Amino acid sequence: MTAMAALASIPSPSFNTIDIWPRPLTLYGLMIGLGIIAATMLARPRLAKRSIHPDTAIEMLMWLVPAGVVGARLYHVITDAKPLSQWHEIWNGGLGIPGAIAGGAIGALLFIRNRKLPRASTIDAIVPGVVLAQAVGRWGNWWNQELYGRPTDLPWGLEIDEAHRVAGFENVETFHPTFLYESLWNLGIVAALLWIDRRGFLKPGKLVWVYTALYAIGRLWIEAIRIDPATEILGVRVNLWMMGIILAASLFLLRNARRDPNDAPDDEYAEDRVAEDRVADDEEE
Repeated sequence: MTAMAALASIPSPSFNTIDIWPRPLTLYGLMIGLGIIAATMLARPRLAKRSIHPDTAIEMLMWLVPAGVVGARLYHVITDAKPLSQWHEIWNGGLGIPGAIAGGAIGALLFIRNRKLPRASTIDAIVPGVVLAQAVGRWGNWWNQELYGRPTDLPWGLEIDEAHRVAGFENVETFHPTFLYESLWNLGIVAALLWIDRRGFLKPGKLVWVYTALYAIGRLWIEAIRIDPATEILGVRVNLWMMGIILAASLFLLRNARRDPNDAPDDEYAEDRVAEDRVADDEEE
């Protein structure tokens, strides 16, 4: 094989765990953890800009992450017709992003209500971080050699070991790297959300529907090229139905979402005031 041919595809890793006592560390889980860290780092200054203490992002994890994991697992179990008695067996694989989003949203809203935080401002602050976490977490599929797309000879085709190939494609070596497509798409959504938020186009609390609309658009075409077994309704993958519903609902909720030019602008000095408050608290201690 020539050097040029060797570079004409994306290799897959030969392992997906690291042996650390007392239990192996799964690199899928590591990617999810790194995504959570990245989301928290992005959310902190955005919360501060809205006069909300930046450590709120860390405190929210105690509500958002468990709810997201439960939602992700339940979505997978229900849509793949698994016995409900297996809903807790996360170690056997199976986490659905739509369920994670729904579960995480419930956890976040409960936290916001419990802490009596401004709902619209808090949600606007954390939404870009949620998408960033998805972009990082998707690399877990690369480590597991799973959820790839149709066969392809494109230079960025993903090499899949024979043991991980979908039945009927045992003689195919390279496939569409749908994990990479979705990761890059999500990074684009992060950039779009930050730009829209900075420009102040939307009313408070509406940024989340831009996220869900853009995510659904990307997931529709990515899901359409996947070949892994999935539950279908009328011959169409369940996730395609779900993304279509999410897109329609998001567009509906974005009606009249543009901010009135006469509305008061966001307080650009809020972050400075939060920093001053923290200094004052430290001096009192």
